[in-house]
Parts: sequence; structure tokens; C-alpha cells
Amino acid sequence: MKSFNRLVKIIHELREKCPWDAKQTFETLRILTIEETYELNDAIVNGDFQELKNELGDLLMHIVFYCKIASEKGLFELENVLHEVCEKLIERHPHVYGNQSLKDEHSVKKNWEKIKLKSGSKSVLQGVPNSMEPLSKATRIQQKASAVGFDWKQSHLVLEKVKEEIFELEKEVQENDQEKMEEEFGDVLFSLINYARFIAIEPDRALQRANKKFMERFQTMEKLMNENNQSIFDLRVDELDKYWEKSKNVKRE
Repeated sequence: MKSFNRLVKIIHELREKCPWDAKQTFETLRILTIEETYELNDAIVNGDFQELKNELGDLLMHIVFYCKIASEKGLFELENVLHEVCEKLIERHPHVYGNQSLKDEHSVKKNWEKIKLKSGSKSVLQGVPNSMEPLSKATRIQQKASAVGFDWKQSHLVLEKVKEEIFELEKEVQENDQEKMEEEFGDVLFSLINYARFIAIEPDRALQRANKKFMERFQTMEKLMNENNQSIFDLRVDELDKYWEKSKNVKRE
């Protein structure tokens, strides 16, 4: 609490004495907060716990900053934010703070959604942000649907659904209907994300790894070309493929 109060004091001082901090608004901070969240994500993916500590500090600073701006506008205080989140956690964990008995993680998540609906939410999916990145949004939608029992029973059924969606995409590609192709391609992605959930893979992390692997191999390929005094712009596809295979071997060494 001593360190937290120190942070609050610093934010107050910066708001009063620093020209940059004094000009910040909800809108200007929003973009920076999104950036900090991505940096936090990178730290977790990379297993960099020193950086994780730093990024958590940055996000905590942003929260205090938002509350300072809100206080100046007469909207709410930091204490209100802390009080409401505490009350919410107590309300949604009756198995910890009440006499309700919930036997497993699935029961806890289902009851959480039930409590939210009683508190005024109109849909189980209402809490999924509209602006959320599509890959993560699809994952969150499926998690919430699963929490209330709307889900596949076995993973092999989900894989069959993936194959079915790919077949439907192939049909639309043959028809060359761009709008339907896009729709079916989206269905393929959605079903793949669903399958990832069943086999305990985090789609965003998996795609990040695939992106990183491709970039490393591609850049190794470029390096090999440069060593041979060749340009990527002058080579045929079959020659590029040979360099690609060499780059994979280099990566394994």
C-alpha cells in the first residue's frame, strides 16, 4: 500500500507539473494503453518476467492516471474503482465468500455468467468488446458460449467441423463468389480457433510463433542469397524454394 500510495502521489504531481502529463485525456491515453497491453503480451509470450514486471507497472500507472482524469472531471474517484471491483469479485465468487458450493472450474465459469445476467447483462456475450482483435475475440466468444454449456462434446467432432468448413470454402472458390468466399474463410478460421481450444492451444500465441518462424527463415534465406551475391528479385520460384529449404536446415543447426 505504501508503494501504491506513492504511485498515486506521483501521478498527481505529474498532472500538475509536467506539460505532457497535464495535456493527457482519456482519448490520448487509450492508444498508449493498448500499446502497453501488447508489450505485456510480448513479455508473457517471451517468458521475460523482468519485462513482465515492468509492463504491469506501466499498466497500473495508466489505471491510476485514468482515475486522476476522472476525478478532475467529477466522474469518479480511484476509491470508487477499487470498491466496485472488490464488490464484483465477492459477488461473483459465492463459493468463496458465501455458502454456495461449486465443484469445478466449469461450474464456476457458468455461475459467473449467470450472476452477470442477473446483474443486468442482456447477453452472455455482452462483455466481449466490439473493438477486440478478431482472433482473440473469436476465442473469447467461444469460451463464453462454452461456459454456459453451448459446446462440442469431443474434440474429434470439432476437427470434423473444420474439414467441413474447408470443403465449403473450396466450393465457393470454385464458384468464384468473393463475398461467399470471405464468409466461408471466416468460418474456417472460427472453427480452427474452436479446435485449438479443445487441444489446449492458444491461437494468438500459435500464430505469433508461426509468424516469428517464417520471418526468421525468410531473413536467413535473404542472408544466404547475399552470401552468394544473388538478389531475391532475380531468382525463379524453384530457386527461391531451394534457398528456403537451406534456411530451414540452418535454423536447425
